[in-house]
Amino acid sequence: MSSRRTRLAAAILVAGALTVTTACSSGHSNGDSANASKAPVKTTAISVGTAEDSKGPAAPEPGAKKGGTVNMIDRDDFSHLDPAQVYLNYNSEASLLFTRQLTGYKLLPDGSQKLVGDLATDTGTTTDGGKTWKFTLKDGVKWQDGAPITSADVKYSIERTYASFIKSGPTYVQTWISGADYRGAYEGPYGGKHLDAVQTPDDKTVVITFQDVHPDANFTLAMTGYGVVPQAHDTKEEYDKKPFSSGPYQITEHVTDRSLDLERNPNWDPATDPIRNAYPDKWHMSFGVQAQQSTERFMADNGDDKNTFTFHNTVYPSYLDQVKADEKLKSRTLEGLTPYVDFYYINNDRIKDQKVREALVRAFPHQQTRQLQGGTSYGDYATSAMSPTVLGYESYDPYGILKKPQGDPEAAKKLLTDANAVGTTIVYAYNNTPLQQKVTEAIRDALEKAGFKFVAKPLDAKTYYDAIGLVNNEFDLYWGGWGADWPTGYTSIQPVWDSRVIADGAPNYAHVKDPAVDSAIDAAAKIADPVAQGKAWAAIDKQLQDKAYSIPDVYQRSLSLYGSGLGGVKFDSLFGLQYPLNIYVK
Repeated sequence: MSSRRTRLAAAILVAGALTVTTACSSGHSNGDSANASKAPVKTTAISVGTAEDSKGPAAPEPGAKKGGTVNMIDRDDFSHLDPAQVYLNYNSEASLLFTRQLTGYKLLPDGSQKLVGDLATDTGTTTDGGKTWKFTLKDGVKWQDGAPITSADVKYSIERTYASFIKSGPTYVQTWISGADYRGAYEGPYGGKHLDAVQTPDDKTVVITFQDVHPDANFTLAMTGYGVVPQAHDTKEEYDKKPFSSGPYQITEHVTDRSLDLERNPNWDPATDPIRNAYPDKWHMSFGVQAQQSTERFMADNGDDKNTFTFHNTVYPSYLDQVKADEKLKSRTLEGLTPYVDFYYINNDRIKDQKVREALVRAFPHQQTRQLQGGTSYGDYATSAMSPTVLGYESYDPYGILKKPQGDPEAAKKLLTDANAVGTTIVYAYNNTPLQQKVTEAIRDALEKAGFKFVAKPLDAKTYYDAIGLVNNEFDLYWGGWGADWPTGYTSIQPVWDSRVIADGAPNYAHVKDPAVDSAIDAAAKIADPVAQGKAWAAIDKQLQDKAYSIPDVYQRSLSLYGSGLGGVKFDSLFGLQYPLNIYVK
């Protein structure tokens, strides 16, 4: 599997203004809200659509009208626009406007998501359990110059993901086709060689063959990283600055770190697209706007800001309570679960006694630490490794976290007593920031009440993940965030809990070595039916919780604002951002 450092970076961008720590962390905030809900979170529904669901046009947004310019303000420019380089969530969200894939997600009126064919007529077919996938392209799909998008374009787009200059995108398809050393097996299409594993028997048909079965590859191919790129307009490294459009808009100007402007692509046919509405005539996106500035501008709602939204600038922590209490802002406030789960990872190389790990889980002060970091706006109490945004998520709370989110020191001390482990020392590593110093003291107080000895080890925020990412680190407990790359259990579970991928810098921070979990991962990955596969991942999640391998903390939330002159602004639970495809100017 690929390096997941980019995925960890994505988590911080979801959190936006709530982040005050390192660029590799997610969700730590300076917020101060209290009164946390103890109710189980609501699961986000995800389904697989039919060929009929894959037909365009997209369902219209009630009351929407065409015309006008929509503005967007955010902290950062998009780090990549070349689809093969796109891995971060805000890059993917923006790319919906000008990049299409074989498959994609239709946002339904009730907030649920449905995987459908985007360029393809359906979500793909397989007759051998997911080793071979066949896709048929729709009639009428075109590039911005009017040329048809063909199966050769899809093949070429997959081939160029092997190129040496592609460094930031996902590598699932490449490794599934060519193995872990995929670049050694194939160097890309620029030398005239092609992949035998991707066949194009005609202009409309694409057949992809993997080395093993991958029943959820149709979800994988919905990633922007596998979006189409035309060979005739491939400028290699320069393509990252101005990609050629297959979607409803095309880039007219991109000034790095300053602005991005889009206008309509006249050759996009809405009849081919079940996902995208295209109401505005233009989009003007501005960068370098910090979360405090954007929050103040949205609250003031003056001038052009009335027609403005943001992808990932959330409400600045010091304004959280004010925004929540202001009735005038409620109609243009978005709040929802992101795909990210925060954990306090237990180092299982050092804490081998399950009763001691259970004591840590029982004692942990979720209520206190969450209140310090933003209260309900920071997230919902987590009891699992899988987010509620993932297909197959099941609520499971074996340690009563929802009943006692403040921790249960008495139950924890009994476990330690039974294990003859009262006084066990816990070395806790943390980001050395003012907020995390407060969080650390709340954890210290709870664990010491439970009978642990507590040693705090401050780490430099810039190198935090480097330190906890070492297999032979000297810490017992440390925080980390994780989010699935697509909404099935595979990328929630396998990269983090599979013992066979333990390595320095890898995301399996708990160093779990459980052959039963490894075997269950292998079995679940081969189940073709997505619902049955989801149940298998949920069962693995329960295995992980029953062994108390780590402490799930929160399912991250996002709270954001937009201008009063816009309609159709929605929250995208798959990316944890504001969703652009139904936005219109009132």
